[in-house]
Amino acid sequence: MSEWNHLSHFSNPFGFMGYNYDDVMDSVKLIPKPKEPLLLPKPDGDGCVRCAVVGTVEILSGSKKGVEIDGHDYVFRMNGAITNGYEEHVGNKTSVYVHTAHSITTLLYLLKKYGYKSGPHDEQGIKYVMIPEGVRDFQWLKALLRGEKVSAGPYRNKLPRNYYSGQYNESRFYVLHQDFLLYVRNRFLLSHNLKKTLWPLVRPTNGAFALFLALHTCDIVDAYGFMTDDYMKYSFTIHKP
Repeated sequence: MSEWNHLSHFSNPFGFMGYNYDDVMDSVKLIPKPKEPLLLPKPDGDGCVRCAVVGTVEILSGSKKGVEIDGHDYVFRMNGAITNGYEEHVGNKTSVYVHTAHSITTLLYLLKKYGYKSGPHDEQGIKYVMIPEGVRDFQWLKALLRGEKVSAGPYRNKLPRNYYSGQYNESRFYVLHQDFLLYVRNRFLLSHNLKKTLWPLVRPTNGAFALFLALHTCDIVDAYGFMTDDYMKYSFTIHKP
């Protein structure tokens, strides 16, 4: 109850303001406790976890970075995470996939012209990380963890497990805590919109959350396909101190 009261002071996706207790907690109580850290050092390595975070495919078009990306211990992807047909430039390895209920469902239609048919698949297995950005995500989460259809909301009658390319596994599924989302926004999001009337609606992108998740779980992070106004001036490699 103390956690509920704390998060009730923040709007979505950073808290539960305006939510019904049962709508949220019935889902939250089903989230399995992780049996191991999100990522472990490779047994044949030096104990240093090296990760690549891959953003927009269009930016990487023609880059021929595929082999370099797949050479990392782990590869983070988010949203469409299209690899089929673009392997030379974006690789085909996916270790961690960051998503919302909206992204994993809507992109089936938005990216259909690029041959996108489902969330990423990897023979080594994928660890899925969900961003709970609204009530619809908790409705999705409840049905996913129970292995049933969504009973209410915009995804009513959809079967969530059909969207994970046959790779959903309870032991490999994680949900980001709202405090982590709030931390990323308050400490690292520099937006003039935070000073405007609708500041509570401003949130980092799924890509930003994925990048900071990697920074908190890996020793070395290489970012690919992220664009800034002056991106040519900087290295794409981030080393944790």
